Amino acid sequence: MAGRSSAMATRHVRRRRSGFGGLEPLSPQRKWRAILVATLLEVPAFWSLLAGLVADATDEPGGPNPAAALAFGLALIPFVFLVLAVMSEHPRVPGAVLRAMGLALLVGIPVFAVVGDAVTGVVAGLGAGGISALRMDAHHNWRARAWAVVVACLYTIFLVAVAGALVLLPAPIFPFTALGIADHLSERRAEKAASAV
Repeated sequence: MAGRSSAMATRHVRRRRSGFGGLEPLSPQRKWRAILVATLLEVPAFWSLLAGLVADATDEPGGPNPAAALAFGLALIPFVFLVLAVMSEHPRVPGAVLRAMGLALLVGIPVFAVVGDAVTGVVAGLGAGGISALRMDAHHNWRARAWAVVVACLYTIFLVAVAGALVLLPAPIFPFTALGIADHLSERRAEKAASAV
């Protein structure tokens, strides 16, 4: 009996540390405020990264310095994830930001290489990083968030094919908004399951 209670206590501590238990659920207003502020900070980083990638790919004089634009965009990304983690009240901000940076690179670079489209690569990287940076409550899950990032990437590919350069205007809102919608749908699904019982 003592072994069972200690195992349950250990499981409870793990859940509390991971943000799934022991914390009050984040209100939708706070979550969307965190997404909004992080997206506003993400816009200059997004456009700077794309300006650097485009300037590096073209040989036209008079464009921005590719190295400086890429460095500025990459320097802002950790602050984007930091704002997202802090404003969403993530229980372990430093670890979440480090994981977010790692995921952004691990996902964004291969997507850019496979698709050949910098906009989709940046959307994929920021969305993948946002999965870790945005606090996850009890009814949220990685799978729903990952699918949301996939849908955001497919939508970006479609817009790049149809609208061309105009996709640069709405693309920065896709990564974190997709995560917020995924969490909202997960919460609604959990509410329906609870009311059906």
